[in-house]
Amino acid sequence: MKSKINNLIKKIKEFNYKEYASTNILFFTFIITSLINGMLLRFLTVHNYFAIKPILADLALILLIGSFVYLFKPRNRFKYLIILSILFTAICVINSLYYTYYMSFASFSLIAVSLTVVDVGDAVIKNVLQIKDFLFLWQPIVLIIVHSRLKKKDYYNKVAKSENKKKRFTGTLISGLVIYALFFLTVTSVEYSRLSKQWNREFLVTRFGVYTYQLNDLFKSLDAKFNTLFGYDNAAKEFREFYNDKEESKENEYTNIFEGKNVIAIHAESIQNVALNTSFNGEEVTPTLNKLRNEGIYFSNYYAQASSGTSSDTEFTFATSLLPVTNGAVSISYWDREYETLYKLLKEKGYRTISMHANTGSFWNRINFHNSLGYDKFYSKKDYEIDEEIGLGLSDKSFFKQSVAKLKQEYDENGKFYATLIMLSNHTPFDDLDKYGEFDVDIKEEIKTINENNEEVTEIISYPYMEETKLGNYFKSVHYADSAIGELITELDNNGLLDNTILVIYGDHDAKLSKSDYIRLYNYDKETDDVLDKDDENYVNIDYYWYELNRSVPFIIWSKNEQFSKNINTAMGMYDAGPTLANMLGVKYKYNLGNDIMNLNDNIVVFPNGNWLTNNIYYNSQKDQYKILNTEYIIDNDEISRNNEYASKRLSISNDIIKYDLIKTEKDKLEK
Repeated sequence: MKSKINNLIKKIKEFNYKEYASTNILFFTFIITSLINGMLLRFLTVHNYFAIKPILADLALILLIGSFVYLFKPRNRFKYLIILSILFTAICVINSLYYTYYMSFASFSLIAVSLTVVDVGDAVIKNVLQIKDFLFLWQPIVLIIVHSRLKKKDYYNKVAKSENKKKRFTGTLISGLVIYALFFLTVTSVEYSRLSKQWNREFLVTRFGVYTYQLNDLFKSLDAKFNTLFGYDNAAKEFREFYNDKEESKENEYTNIFEGKNVIAIHAESIQNVALNTSFNGEEVTPTLNKLRNEGIYFSNYYAQASSGTSSDTEFTFATSLLPVTNGAVSISYWDREYETLYKLLKEKGYRTISMHANTGSFWNRINFHNSLGYDKFYSKKDYEIDEEIGLGLSDKSFFKQSVAKLKQEYDENGKFYATLIMLSNHTPFDDLDKYGEFDVDIKEEIKTINENNEEVTEIISYPYMEETKLGNYFKSVHYADSAIGELITELDNNGLLDNTILVIYGDHDAKLSKSDYIRLYNYDKETDDVLDKDDENYVNIDYYWYELNRSVPFIIWSKNEQFSKNINTAMGMYDAGPTLANMLGVKYKYNLGNDIMNLNDNIVVFPNGNWLTNNIYYNSQKDQYKILNTEYIIDNDEISRNNEYASKRLSISNDIIKYDLIKTEKDKLEK
């Protein structure tokens, strides 16, 4: 044993490091540039760039994949390394773009989803693509430059004469494995668990680096294709136990209050509560929605739980009371499963179920997806006359007007109905300003002065405020959308469709705008046309928690003939909407994750990234930190771990239901 160690030490001493370095210039260039790009991505997204663990993980994977370069002849190695370099650069560019829009990282399972970007390409270019996304392109450029210079110096022939390819391949491969082994010795049980579940992508990139995250994601995405072969028995067992133990919803004062009524649900694109609570010069951004929330039942602490499927995730969660999948989108990858939905439950009560959207039926695969959710009829772009366009397609006002005519016909022919109307105009990039109508987002002040004739005159001074900002343009767009909803209500009333109908309005997700816009909104200094200094006593700090809580969206239930004037401020997620409405409409879910919010004073809202919210706490799973929202609230010792377990269980159960098609398989077993 001692002699072996001595021999190893002797070999290390005798190793010609200078020659090794001089004959591996191209490979070292690839390693260093790949590492720097990984660090740059973390710097630009999660601001985690000098942490040792992700650097070790990145280096290990780069060495493992790069080691195969030694299986090629020296003059052919550039081709292999440039392909890897382009691949690694693409990973960084795609994740940088994806993080800007989704505040998360991309997945291989989203390849099919990404095809839908064709329909919103203009929005991506205007609102997502930034200069920083081009920074990663330096890597292949540097590799090409280095290769060109080495080629001129007859570098590759010299390498061919001096190296032992087998030894270099083996040594590099072993080095990568050793570094990976050292890295995984530092990985905690929590980190292993999250790597396995893959739902907290930001956490994974900060701990495992982008390349290891992406490799793990590839395995997970492939696993989704073979999920019916493995793991079903355990998933089915946990599924049955979960729903056997889950407490059934209790009756309350709202039980059956809307039984037998028509339902018109307005899927309000990108409308946030911040719009309902904002005015400019005494004029509300959303006068229609404000009237409806004051007269109806308004859930003011309501959050979308969308993941990478954005609007389609909301359609799924609102209908099924399940959470979206952690990789990809249900509408693309799992549309053909059997789901228990509000629409299917209402069909058993004799309802006709309809969905309407003036976009192509292939977008988010709605032509198939809506059928699996239980809609009898899906009206898409082909069913509408595109006579006025705003943003991505038919304007909301024209869409609503044409939809009312279709609803009238449906009602006359089929009787009571549940209809979902999916809005489109208020979609990023919010730049059709000339079509939104007049709505100023500046500050106007009246100044009284005495003129040369000694007469008092009033002069109006205007300060830019939110004009020519993305958030300002968003408010203009929302003002148009709100006006369209107002016209819809008038049109419905004129056609006799409001008399036995409830109107349900929900924001599908937040507008995905940056913190900087909100900083200007709440810290504007009109004297300097800039934001207040951070040291100013009036400065509002827009931190992570403020931003996350500000992403709440409206949920309103309104009836023409009944005024409830009720504000429910219990924390509520999209998955709570179905059980709450079901109780009011006289139906019951069996396989739901949410709760009838009318039965609760406190609730846990679980987000697809593992974060969760109650009335008193917002928990950030990426950093394992939380903020107490109520200064008088006293947290107990086990509350965080207890709620983490609650969140993890629901994420796991929901994923298993979707992946293994558990509702169908369990129903089939019961019928045998």
